[in-house]
Amino acid sequence: MRTLSAFITSSTSFGHCFFHRLTLRHSHKTLASPLAPCFRRHFTPTMAAPEDSLRKALADKQSEVENQGNQVRSLKAGKAAKSEIDAAIEALNALKLQKASIEKDLQATLSSADGSLNREAFRQAVSNTLERRLFYIKSFNIYGGVAGLYDYGPPGCAVKSNVLAFWRQHFVLEENMLEVDCPCVTPEVVLKASGHVEKFTDLMVKDEKTGTCYRADHLLKDFCNDKLQKDLNITAEKAKELKHVLAMLDDFSAEELGAKIKEYGIVSPDTKNPLSDPYPFNLMFQTSIGPSGLIPGYLRPETAQGIFVNFKDLYYYNGNKLPFAAAQIGQAFRNEISPRQGLLRVREFTLAEIEHFVDPEDKSHPKFSEVAELEFLMFPRELQMSGESAKAIRLDEAVAKGIVNNQTLGYFIGRVYLFLTRLGIDEKRLRFRQHLANEMAHYAADCWDAEIESSYGWIECVGIADRSAYDLRAHSEKSGEALVAHEKFPEPREVEVLVISPVKKEIGLAFKGSQKNVVEALESMKEKEAFALKADLESKGEVDFYVCTLGKNVSIKKNMVKISKEKKKEHQRVFTPSVIEPSFGIGRIIYCLFEHSYYTRASKAGNEQLNVFAFPSIVAPIKCTVFPLVQNQKYEDIAKDISKSLTVAGISHKIDITGTSIGKRYARTDELGVPFAITVDTTSSVTIRERDSKDQIRVDVKEAASVVKEVTEGLRSWADVWATFPHHSSASADE
Repeated sequence: MRTLSAFITSSTSFGHCFFHRLTLRHSHKTLASPLAPCFRRHFTPTMAAPEDSLRKALADKQSEVENQGNQVRSLKAGKAAKSEIDAAIEALNALKLQKASIEKDLQATLSSADGSLNREAFRQAVSNTLERRLFYIKSFNIYGGVAGLYDYGPPGCAVKSNVLAFWRQHFVLEENMLEVDCPCVTPEVVLKASGHVEKFTDLMVKDEKTGTCYRADHLLKDFCNDKLQKDLNITAEKAKELKHVLAMLDDFSAEELGAKIKEYGIVSPDTKNPLSDPYPFNLMFQTSIGPSGLIPGYLRPETAQGIFVNFKDLYYYNGNKLPFAAAQIGQAFRNEISPRQGLLRVREFTLAEIEHFVDPEDKSHPKFSEVAELEFLMFPRELQMSGESAKAIRLDEAVAKGIVNNQTLGYFIGRVYLFLTRLGIDEKRLRFRQHLANEMAHYAADCWDAEIESSYGWIECVGIADRSAYDLRAHSEKSGEALVAHEKFPEPREVEVLVISPVKKEIGLAFKGSQKNVVEALESMKEKEAFALKADLESKGEVDFYVCTLGKNVSIKKNMVKISKEKKKEHQRVFTPSVIEPSFGIGRIIYCLFEHSYYTRASKAGNEQLNVFAFPSIVAPIKCTVFPLVQNQKYEDIAKDISKSLTVAGISHKIDITGTSIGKRYARTDELGVPFAITVDTTSSVTIRERDSKDQIRVDVKEAASVVKEVTEGLRSWADVWATFPHHSSASADE
């Protein structure tokens, strides 16, 4: 508590947060002191104009100071009159004061725009509480720990279990999904087909003397942010350049990233030694399967591939009908170069992924109307490119205008929004950001990220992507199994089909090792593109043709490909389904939930700030505590009877018969996020206290367990219970 209290009193702006007021959704009362509403204020981005104008003013004032300093030195060198020198020095000091004032204004502007100091203090307060109450801790701590690996303690395990249980109920049960559980160890051939072996990389640099590894883009990002936040002397033009680098960071090639690192003189942050050029590092943990070591494999970097390779059996299990969805919850592994940011970037983590298989010619959804009227923050690529902020958009409007590619994708965006907000994520700090064109894979139709704002900034917690038919096609080609669906026609249909026949012999002679890439690119052409190519080949004999997997144009000659249309009768349509994939980073969601649920309030004496996690009942690690008011055998026996009733009702709870004061016991459970406390103070009735309002009602001993069950399971609201039962007033409840 001392750390948080010190933090509050040392930060004027942040201390002020504790006097803001917030009406809680589940309470009829208005409460003083939640931290989160004011913390949100510090995340509001400011316009660049004040910063730019202040940087320009500071540069101009610095020039004036230098000129005046030169004048003072010139007067002294020329042995001017003392009065003249004194006047020049007085003018110099005045300019220095003006410069200091501009520096102060600029520093205030940067602090307001970034809020980094307040963010760090808030984050530390949350982390201290989480670690002290054993929500999570570093793994293998007695041996010094390992970066990127964490253990969940008892309350953390309970929160995680509750989040996953709600995920299953919200998605698997309500959408009739097929749940699978696949191995973590995956043969190399599977991940070669998916592209992970070749492309699942980050760019890394090494300290040239010690060999310590760093993620190249993180070093550049940290350098730019540090200069923007702390260097008051950079010009407005330089600040604009650094902001542009941050915006383009994900697009930089290894060469471009290396050039920027050299241009800015970035060195090893630990030793100041020079760094190597950036090079790709595969993030998968490699292993071998079996004692011979002849079967290479990896720990899976995602759970999705297990679903894709089982498509044929799942399709059969579903009665050979589309659409259907398969889901999987499981561990995934990524050998992060320099893990940081706690639970947000780790080497082993829990994913919950859905693969919704759909006819590529019909991506409508029968339940879209259930989410169509939802309105929430969306950040389409057009707003990002124009430098605007996210804005509230209705989901049906987004689909109708083509902002979201199709109804099924839109439906899952809506369902993800409902899932996150019902968990307790603040809807005002949740947005759905569309991937820019340069972020998306060439095969993807549309991709959105559910981003949650935390003390680390906007964090991608859920990806919702229309991956087209890429994954099933890739595994079909590699395995030789046809991962396809069928649509049977009532009557045979005569259809014209596009036939693209690459002449592999000619292509092989011309392109050798790139033959496969060229053949795939030719075969994937749509009809319009194919016949345009045919016309060009007939008129020119040779044309440039872009192969996306090679990233360049190649020269195609007339004898390399035959393009035509043929008529044939079809009794069924055979096609590769498209996949809509929502992928949930459970650890990231849980961490953001911790931050969004955390606030402090003053103790009754007003001499310390008490920590509270305002978890909704659905995710709270413990739903209820049971306390005898004082150490009394009759009260303790009643408390044990109530505990048995809660166990029978399936309500997680904790019984505390220690002699600690009731106020301290309330404070301990508030810090764990327990929503309700039953206090035994008579032999016939008990009180039930609600965590955030601290209001208490009085109920019969026999009713206590059923009332808590109804409220925690959402069958009744606290407002309803408050209106039904007698109120109880106690000074101890406010301690």
